[in-house]
Order: sequence, then C-alpha cells, then structure tokens
Amino acid sequence: MAPPFAAPPTEGRRARLWLALGVGALALVLCFGGGGAAVVGLAVSGVQAVREQGRTVSTDYYQALVDRKFGAAYDQLCDDAKRAESRAEFERRAAAEPQVAAFRVGEVDTTNLTVPVDVTLEGGRRERQQVILGQDQQTGGMEVCGVN
Repeated sequence: MAPPFAAPPTEGRRARLWLALGVGALALVLCFGGGGAAVVGLAVSGVQAVREQGRTVSTDYYQALVDRKFGAAYDQLCDDAKRAESRAEFERRAAAEPQVAAFRVGEVDTTNLTVPVDVTLEGGRRERQQVILGQDQQTGGMEVCGVN
C-alpha cells in the first residue's frame, strides 16, 4: 500500500541549512561593509570639500587685495569679522597698508582651519600670512575670519 503522501527527503537538509546561513552572512557583510564604506567615503569627501573651499576663499580674498577691490575682499569675511570692522573701515585700512603684489596659497590645515599664504608686497618684501577660516552658518561655505 502506498502512503497518502511522500515522506520529506532527509538527505541534503544540513547542506541547505549551511547554504542558507552562508547567504545570510554574506548579505550582512555586504550591508555593513557597504555602510562602513559609505561613512568613510562621506568623511573623506567632507575633508576634501573643506580643503577646496578653504583654498578658493583664500585665493579670492587675496586676488581682490591684489586687484585693489577691497569691497570684494570684505565680502569674503565671516560675520564676526564684519561685525568687528565695517566695510568702510576695512577699505580704508586695506588701502593704507602695504599693498599685496602677489601671493601663493598653501594647503588647508583641516584640523585648525587655517591656510598659509606666501605674500609678496609692493617693493618686494615677502611674508607668510596665516588665514583663519570659519564656516558660514547659513550656507555652510568657508569664509575668511582673520589673517595673522
């Protein structure tokens, strides 16, 4: 007499269990590994963005000084620097100081948010200045908060 239903197969159960566990483990590794890689990627791209913006705002600031467009240089300043000195005061002070003839912007220090700038003044005198950067609260972009 034939049984009313076939008995479930017993061979291969252990192999299927290990296969399923292996596929599940692989899926977890891919999810967590991909998430970790995404976090690292975001951190690296954030640092690169700070470097690029820091160099750009420093270059724009010094180029405006070279071109004697002191209002444009003032526009690169952060809010704290603008509160400390009005546009007219900045323009008068910048016009009275030795004029920048040339400059070379160095690499941004992302730890201290500073940028070294080698400056050549009219008359040939050279000096190294340090731009102090800050982040704009509304746009998130970098701004010049001071020069030492």
